[in-house]
Amino acid sequence: MSVEVGLKGEATVVVNEQNIAKTMKSGALEVFATPAMCALMEEAAVAALTGKLPTGDGTVGISLSISHDKASAVGAQIRAEAEVTAVDGRKISYKVATYEGDICIGKGTHERFVINNEKFMSKLK
Repeated sequence: MSVEVGLKGEATVVVNEQNIAKTMKSGALEVFATPAMCALMEEAAVAALTGKLPTGDGTVGISLSISHDKASAVGAQIRAEAEVTAVDGRKISYKVATYEGDICIGKGTHERFVINNEKFMSKLK
């Protein structure tokens, strides 16, 4: 495993009917939903590890602590960034932030745990 502090990942999405609060049942308004922002932050964290894990390994999210500080309307382009801040065995910590243009609309911390995909899924049977 070649995961190290400083690795960065990014993910983007356009606010649309599928990821607004009204559709995701996290509110009644047609604005970017907090659950969608969380998912985008996790996507960025996963992207930071592209090519860094052994074949057959992956990660699962184990914690996410964020603030959603500004609403975004349908049509807005949203970008999430994740940066590895610590590696403790198989636990990886990140700082995460989400932007609409240059304006930060949400930020926080995230942790993921490295797992063997097949072994992890076999425990669910």
